[in-house]
Amino acid sequence: MTVNDVSIENEFDRWLEVMDGNEDREALNALASNPQLLKDAFARDLHFGTGGLRAKIGMGPNRLNVWTVGKATQGLANWLNSQVDEPLVVIARDSRHGGPEFVRRAAEVLAANGIRSVVFGHPSPTPVLSFAVRDLGCSAGIVVTASHNPAEYNGFKVYGPDGCQATTEMCRQIQAAIDSVDIFDDVCAEPFDAAIESGLTAWASGDVLGRYLSSTLSCSQGIDCSDLSVAYTPLNGAGLVCVQRVLGNMGMGAFHVVAEQAEPNGDFPTCPKPNPEVPQTMEAVIDLASRERCDLALATDPDADRVGVVVRHGGEYITLSGNQVGVLLLDWLARRAASREGLDRKVAVTTIVSTPMADDVANGYGLELRRTLTGFKFTGEQIGLLEQDGRRGDFLFGLEESLGYLSGTHVRDKDGIEACMLVCEMAADLKADGLDLVDAMARLYDRYGWWSGKQLTRAFEGVDGAERMAALMDRFRAGAPTEIANLTVDHVIDYKAGAPMPIVNSLPDEPVQTLPPSNVLEWRLSNGSRVLVRPSGTEPKLKVYLFAKGLTKESADNLLDALWNSMNALLDC
Repeated sequence: MTVNDVSIENEFDRWLEVMDGNEDREALNALASNPQLLKDAFARDLHFGTGGLRAKIGMGPNRLNVWTVGKATQGLANWLNSQVDEPLVVIARDSRHGGPEFVRRAAEVLAANGIRSVVFGHPSPTPVLSFAVRDLGCSAGIVVTASHNPAEYNGFKVYGPDGCQATTEMCRQIQAAIDSVDIFDDVCAEPFDAAIESGLTAWASGDVLGRYLSSTLSCSQGIDCSDLSVAYTPLNGAGLVCVQRVLGNMGMGAFHVVAEQAEPNGDFPTCPKPNPEVPQTMEAVIDLASRERCDLALATDPDADRVGVVVRHGGEYITLSGNQVGVLLLDWLARRAASREGLDRKVAVTTIVSTPMADDVANGYGLELRRTLTGFKFTGEQIGLLEQDGRRGDFLFGLEESLGYLSGTHVRDKDGIEACMLVCEMAADLKADGLDLVDAMARLYDRYGWWSGKQLTRAFEGVDGAERMAALMDRFRAGAPTEIANLTVDHVIDYKAGAPMPIVNSLPDEPVQTLPPSNVLEWRLSNGSRVLVRPSGTEPKLKVYLFAKGLTKESADNLLDALWNSMNALLDC
């Protein structure tokens, strides 16, 4: 919902009145002296997007604060009480600012609405929350996190009873419930201590974490890691305890942690962008790995659902992309499964914006590979469908280009902790044969051809950012380019209308799945290369995914540069 200047002024005055005598009034007064910040903070209500809310922390209906968290929780509570008898919700957070307050507020609102909640008292990884939803038999889960965003952001993600992030339809229904809530008049809250005393709110026991760790270790491939050395950083997030315990159980040869990034700290003082995809973010762990001559450098993001991987190769440290790590794990797990029980009915899952090389690897093994929309909740959904058919054990692996991986079924979201374990086992397995992950990637390129990929991102800040993005997508829909980088656009897929799920090696008796409508355009080029365009679901950004195919690394890289230049020109038109 957007509002005009008069409405902004009226809403601002209302907030001032409510905050009279409140310590937050000072922050509101500061906004009054900056018209642009004021407009951005009050121009619209936060929208319950992909899995929930994500925004800068601050005052106003377009910021994350105890009031907007309260409104979102009230909407969720209203929806849960209309759907479920005696709902139960588990709540967790990472290390970000505002996390403890937002968790308490969510629990207070749930309690006032007669809904029991179980609260993690310390920063906890998102995959642990996903596990806990199923483990405790919850109706929903809430995790307070902004994933890999800078320190000024936080978020409020909702999970369904299956442990997946809220589906598109669930989000729509929750948003409708939130829309009916007045942020000040309709939100009920019971004091946290009273909720604890009454039993409506309870602290999560250590047994939940113990069961998560046991389930994670059950996904181990049993590789001897005693000759492997690893440097690791949790980037001042929630990952250290779990990663340390999992890798410790594996008998790692050496495990070193970046000291200044070990403890939870919402300022992220040594990595302003706590995103393992950002090269500068990896500098500290690479420095530590270099000093200790480690085989691997690993970094999980603040909520530990993603992991960045750097490999020591020929005395240098080489960063692998999410696509590269994904196809390496896919190949390694497929090869190991093929040598044990076979791959006849095994299923791997990736997304439409992840590397086409995953198709090549799947074809190499005759493995079924399903492509979903962006978001790991759709991978979790595929696990659920297999489970309904009595085939949960057929799920092999899920991967997405943004450093997300999963091999077990005890979690229904990407899991950076499990991924650390699998990457270490794969590296140890290769090291026993005198190889490393870079060598293994080169072998895959030799077998399937070279793929180079890159993501082009354009930010659309400000009140009219969403409108400018929408206009650009409308222009592309009205007239797709006929060629990009001198390659003919052979095929256009508009996922907004819904499209058949792309599946490699599907079983003959499998029903055709149709993807939900999504604001994504895909252009397939004459040599097999691909370009996909979509707005981000969590930030005011347009994302362009470029995949260039070549016979050699040089030809693929050159084509990637040409695609980059062509798409930049198209975006500037």
